[in-house]
Amino acid sequence: MQLQQPKLADLVARTLRDRILSGELQDGDELPRQEDLLREFGVSKPSLREALRILEAEGLATVRRGNRGGAVVHVPKAQNAAFMIGLTLQFRGVPLADVGHALRAIEPVCAGLCAARDDRDREVVPALREIQQATQLSVGDPVEFTGCTRRFHQEIVGRCGNQTLILVVGALEAIWSSPERSWADQATRQGRFPDRGQRLRGIRAHERLIGLIGSGDVERVQRFAASHLRDSLAHMIVDTAGDTVQPLRAPDGPRSAPGAGPAGSADPDDHRLRLAHPAADGDQPGPTAPRGEL
Repeated sequence: MQLQQPKLADLVARTLRDRILSGELQDGDELPRQEDLLREFGVSKPSLREALRILEAEGLATVRRGNRGGAVVHVPKAQNAAFMIGLTLQFRGVPLADVGHALRAIEPVCAGLCAARDDRDREVVPALREIQQATQLSVGDPVEFTGCTRRFHQEIVGRCGNQTLILVVGALEAIWSSPERSWADQATRQGRFPDRGQRLRGIRAHERLIGLIGSGDVERVQRFAASHLRDSLAHMIVDTAGDTVQPLRAPDGPRSAPGAGPAGSADPDDHRLRLAHPAADGDQPGPTAPRGEL
């Protein structure tokens, strides 16, 4: 079988890509002038233009047209992954509930990893305590309460210590958050937002999670988180039955994906909107409120 030789444009794109991924070229840097690149690589203008189009399609560069010309470097972003995952799930017609089931399975792992950290008392628990205090103060304000609870769960995932999970779960959270936000808006307008008692139960559930993480009890925190997610995600999953995944809003420029920009309508580092967190004080959550999550 005859091996196909890589095109010159691919070789140039690979070299420039390696410089970006290695940090030699930083986010926002300009690539060398066209004349310098042509001299360095010894290729034709069409080959160089094709190489730059490859980098632009990968979200690693923006080629400026017109008088200014040149190309600006973009490092890979978490939003890029979320945008592409959303597009792929939409193309496959994946139900939104499928994302919810994935989050049910993965988020308890993140909570367990927080509990397994040797430095959890310094790097995890204080951050969760700070958000918990803000949540308690905001219990009378549904909008502020929602923002605080979202931050709490974002912190659990963001401090699990596993960069792959942080990226993957963050992408799923971003895909989930937009329809959940729409549900939250509708629930508030219709007077179905979880009442004060349900919010207080959610605060107790968070307190329990902090305690289990602080104790380092990985199995119990995972068990509690899984049970809590099973109940709390149920309402949203049922409420959106028949809905399929919609991708994140196409961002502002061409760096998030082929033909798309850098960031969607939801940041994958901003985990899905938290409304109420129904849980009892033991290891099993209490009655389910109309939305609430780990």
